Amino acid sequence: MKNVSEIFGSMVFNDRVMQERLPKETYKVLRTTIEDATHLTKEIAETVANAMKDWAVEHGATHFTHWFQPMTGITAEKHESFISKTKNGGVIMEFSGRELIKGEPDASSFPSGGLRATFEARGYTAWDPTSFAFIKGTTLYIPTVFCSYSGEILDKKTPLLRSMQVINKQALRILKLFNNPATRVITTVGVEQEYFLIDREMYDKRPDLVFCGRTLLGARPPKGQELEDHYFGAIKPRVYAYMAELDEQLWKLGVYAKTKHNEVAPSQHELAPIFSTTNTATDHNQITMECMKTLAIKHNLACLLHEKPFTGINGSGKHNNWSLSTNAGTNLLEPGDTPEENAQFLLFLTAIIKAVDEYQDLLRISVASAGNDHRLGANEAPPAIVSMFLGEQLTAILEALECGTKYTKKCIMPLEIGVDVLPHFPRDTTDRNRTSPFAFTGNKFEFRMVGSSQSVADTNTVLNTIVAEELKQFADLLENADDFQETLNTLIRKALREHKRIIFNGNNYSDEWVNDESKRRGLLNLKSTVEALPYFTAKKNLQLFAEHGIFTPQEMHSRQEILFENYSKVIHIEALTVLDMVKKEILPAIVLYVKDLTEILDKKQKIGNDNPQSLERYLLTKLDALASSLINRMESLERDVLDAKSVTDAQENTIHYREKVFMSMQMLRSIVDEIETIMPKKYWPFPSYSEILYSVN
Repeated sequence: MKNVSEIFGSMVFNDRVMQERLPKETYKVLRTTIEDATHLTKEIAETVANAMKDWAVEHGATHFTHWFQPMTGITAEKHESFISKTKNGGVIMEFSGRELIKGEPDASSFPSGGLRATFEARGYTAWDPTSFAFIKGTTLYIPTVFCSYSGEILDKKTPLLRSMQVINKQALRILKLFNNPATRVITTVGVEQEYFLIDREMYDKRPDLVFCGRTLLGARPPKGQELEDHYFGAIKPRVYAYMAELDEQLWKLGVYAKTKHNEVAPSQHELAPIFSTTNTATDHNQITMECMKTLAIKHNLACLLHEKPFTGINGSGKHNNWSLSTNAGTNLLEPGDTPEENAQFLLFLTAIIKAVDEYQDLLRISVASAGNDHRLGANEAPPAIVSMFLGEQLTAILEALECGTKYTKKCIMPLEIGVDVLPHFPRDTTDRNRTSPFAFTGNKFEFRMVGSSQSVADTNTVLNTIVAEELKQFADLLENADDFQETLNTLIRKALREHKRIIFNGNNYSDEWVNDESKRRGLLNLKSTVEALPYFTAKKNLQLFAEHGIFTPQEMHSRQEILFENYSKVIHIEALTVLDMVKKEILPAIVLYVKDLTEILDKKQKIGNDNPQSLERYLLTKLDALASSLINRMESLERDVLDAKSVTDAQENTIHYREKVFMSMQMLRSIVDEIETIMPKKYWPFPSYSEILYSVN
C-alpha cells in the first residue's frame, strides 16, 4: 500500500481537485453554491462538467452515472459512456453541464407509495454539489437527488438535505441570541457499521442467506458468544487481509475509515469512520456497505448486513453519532469545563430532550424494518422504547436547574488502578451506557437503534427536523422576550419539568424498565414495525414535516405505504424461501435417513436382534413425530401465505404477515431446528451454524 496521505481521496473530485482544475472564479462560485445553497448557472455547470470529465478520464473512467438513493434503502445507478459520435465515424469523450446537472432514469419501477402510476415513467436525478463525485472501477459516480416528473421526492437524500437547511436556519436564530458570530450550523455524523463475514461456499449453500440475508432455519451451535472471547480479539489473517483492502478502497474514495475490530458474536466485526457532515456521512456509509459486499466476493467471503443473520447470537446495527457544529468549528454539544454555566449548551440540550420526548414515535419509525424487529430489545441493542441517557453530571445539573437550586460540582478524581508504574489520568464525568437508545457520550448523541442494513438518511432527517422544531419554538419565545435571562431560565425549567420522563440512566435491558417504569412514565413501547408505522402519519407528525418543508402530507402517506409494503414483501419472500427449503431439501433428507434406519432395523430383525428399545426405533419414533408436526406446520404456513392475497389494505396486510405468516414461520422453524439436532451431518442438506460461524480462519 502507498502512503495513506497520498492515496486518501485520490478517486474523489474533492475540494482540492476542484481548486486545482477549475478557473479561480468558477471555483469561487461553486464554493458559494455549496456553502450558501445558491443556484448554479448553466455556464458554471459546463465548466465544472468539463473539468470533472478530464479528471475522471485521466483516472481510467469511461462512463459516468447519476448515483442516487431511492426508497429501496440502497443506491441506484445507470451508467452512460462519455463517448459522442463524430462525423468521420469515430468518437470523442464529452460530458456536458446538462448531463452533470440532470439525469433521467425510469421512475416507474422504484417504490413511490402511490405517488406515481406504473405508466408514469419519467423521473429526474439532479446533481447534489454538496457531495463530491468519485470514481469506482471505470465509472464516475455523481451523487444526486431523485424526484418524479411532477416534483414529488422519491429518494432519501432530498429530505435529508432539506432537514439540514432547516436546522441550520433555526440554530442560527438561537446563536444570534447569544451573540455567537457563526454564519452556518451543520449536523455531523459518525456511523459505526457492524457486519458479519462468512465463507462464500457456506453462503452459497444456504438459500435463506442468498435470498433473505438471514438464516431462517438453524440449530444453535454448542458455542456462541458465551465466553465473550471474540470481542476485540485478535483478527484472523483472512479477515485482516479483507479489512486491510477495505480500508485502502475506502480511503481512496475519501471515506474516513478509522476503527476496525471484532465484535461480540463469532464472525462479527465493526468499522467506524471519523465524523463528517451528515449528507457526506450518509453517502459514505452507502459506499462502505457496497464496498464491504463487493470486496468480500474477491476474498471468497460473504458480507452479511442483515440485522439478525443468526438466531441466538448478537445481530448487527449501526450507531449514529450525531452532533451540531458551527462553520467556525465549534461543537454546540460540547459542555465545556463548567456546563452548569454554559447557557447556550444547556438550551440546545434542552431542545434535544424535548424533541426526543415529543417525537419518540418518529425516531422509532426511522429504524423500523422487518430485519430490525429481530434485534431491538434482544439484549444486544436497545429496547424498542426510546429514552435518553445523560449521565450523572448533566442529570444533576438539569435537576438543579429545574428546582432552581445551586449545582454543587463534584471534584474529578484521578483513576487509581493500583499499579505505580502506570500513569494517572482523570476519569470521565460519567460512565457510558450501552443499553440506552439515545446516549450522550461527551459531545454528541449516540443513537443505537439503527439497523445494520438501513440508510442513516431516515434517522438523521428525523433528528434534524425535530430538533429544528424545538429550536424554532425556543427562538420564537426568546426573540420577543422583555427579560432574556429570566425568559431563558423559565423556558428551560418548564421544558425539563414536562419532558424529563425521557431521561433514564439505568439498565434499559431490565424487566423493571421495560415492563414497569417506562409504562409508568407513559413512554411508547412499539415492539414491532407493524405497531410503529401507523404513528408516522399522526397529525402532529404531518404538521411537523409540512411546516418545515421536508415532506408534503401526500409524500408522508406514500412513505408509510412503502414501509407497509416492504415489510409484507420481506416476510413473504422469507416464507416462500423456508417452504422451498423444507420441501426440496429437508423432507427428502428425512426420508433418506428414515430409509437407512429402517434398513438397519430390518437387518437386525432378520438376525434375531429385535430390541424394542433400540437406537433405531427411538430415532424412527422421534423423527416420525417431528416430521408429522413439520408437515402440519408447513401446510399451515402455506395457508397463511395464500390468505395474505385476499388482504388488500396495506396496513392490514402487514398485520396479517406479522401475526400469521411470521408466527407460522417461527413455529415451523422450532421443529426443523430440533430435527437438525438428531440428524447426522451427512444427511443434513445445509451448512450448520457451527460450520458457518467458525469456518473463516
